[in-house]
Amino acid sequence: MTSKITFGSDKEAADALHKKYNQLKAEIGKVVIGQEDTVHFVLTAIFSQGHALLQGVPGLAKTLLINTVAQALDLDFSRIQFTPDLMPSDILGAETMDQDRKFKFVKGPIFSNIILADEINRTPPKTQSALLEAMQEYKVTIANQEFQLEKPFFVLATQNPIEQEGTYPLPEAQLDRFMFNIILDYPSYADEVNVVKATTNDEKKEVQRVMGSEEILYFQHLIRRVPIADNVVEYAVKLVHKTRPNSELADDYTNKFVDWGAGPRASQYLVIAAKCHAILSGKYSPDIEDIKAVAVSVLRHRVVRNFKAEAEGITIVDIIKKLL
Repeated sequence: MTSKITFGSDKEAADALHKKYNQLKAEIGKVVIGQEDTVHFVLTAIFSQGHALLQGVPGLAKTLLINTVAQALDLDFSRIQFTPDLMPSDILGAETMDQDRKFKFVKGPIFSNIILADEINRTPPKTQSALLEAMQEYKVTIANQEFQLEKPFFVLATQNPIEQEGTYPLPEAQLDRFMFNIILDYPSYADEVNVVKATTNDEKKEVQRVMGSEEILYFQHLIRRVPIADNVVEYAVKLVHKTRPNSELADDYTNKFVDWGAGPRASQYLVIAAKCHAILSGKYSPDIEDIKAVAVSVLRHRVVRNFKAEAEGITIVDIIKKLL
């Protein structure tokens, strides 16, 4: 299908995306107070055709955030609450018999543009993997029949870092499907005062549509076309290689504190995320600073520290910052 969105040049399109991004932040900021970094990384993941894993304690407006983003982007939104008894059919849909005794497929909540997979680690691996096929292939398979998902398609999965009893942590191979691991922290004192003022009155904030699905798809392709210098790509790949213990580029620090390093998908995501970060920042091509800006969120869930690092209180972020 040919896009109806046209610009005189990619430079003109990049300027348009930068302007739209600032409009999106303003609209989202009407409802979601603070959390600028979280909003930035969620929008970066959407424009980069990636998915994000969000970790934060309950009550930090994760549902409100993603619902507001969906409104500003004029996209369909589904929230799926993951529980231990959730079945794959509860996400994907199932075949049911109609009045004429014929089977028909009833679509599940996965058939939306934006999915909030709330507390994804509360459901067993079988149900988790049903979501992950859709993330990777943009389709679902039911009774040997394939059903394509409408694009754009974005999954924001959340994990509660406090309660670990009765949870099923995502395996490393499944974590690798997520472009970013975003940590959502408590709001600052000033932000929390503003949140309380805004949510305890009778005023309802209206979020205006900033762009639609066709524009998003256009800008996703634009991000892929953004030029990048060889030395920036090489920096990204070297950084990923440095996370792998006993590899040719690993130093003593990695060998001492890391069990497993990041795979090739990390290098790809670093480059794509840096391209998007550059455009959203008003630049036309990423540099090494753009790689550094996205590195922690891309690598945090792909590097596994060893027992020695845990015993010495060295975090994954400490390791990544040391390698940077």
